[in-house]
Amino acid sequence: MLSSRAKYATRAILDLTLHGSGDPVPIHETAERQEIPLKFLEQVLLSLKRHGFVQSRKGPGGGYFLARPASQISLGAVVRAMDGPLAMMSCASITGYMECGCPDPETCGLRDIWKQARDALSAVLDTTTFADIAARGEALSADRAGILNYVI
Repeated sequence: MLSSRAKYATRAILDLTLHGSGDPVPIHETAERQEIPLKFLEQVLLSLKRHGFVQSRKGPGGGYFLARPASQISLGAVVRAMDGPLAMMSCASITGYMECGCPDPETCGLRDIWKQARDALSAVLDTTTFADIAARGEALSADRAGILNYVI
């Protein structure tokens, strides 16, 4: 399960994708649109800045903006920056491997399944960019607008 930090980080990056267009977005606007507590969002954005996903500009007209195009920021990269490895078990992690205590990790069937789960999740998150997510949201909105709701 994602931490609140990762959840809010992904929503903040998506908000900057949708509303930034290269211009700084005031932090309070993102907080309002995404329903994220302002103080928590400040911490998340500072972390995203340290990881190179966003930049900021101070003063009037200031705020946060993407450090590179949304098409170059993967969902997997943001989740890893906030929460660390994607593997559900440390014995299946590539970057954070630690023994889990099983008698023989090389022949452990559970470890093999955890590695498959890690690979499947990684395949989706690492190939999905925030530009893809924005496009998906627009398509879902268009589909929903096409549904007529008659209430009497």
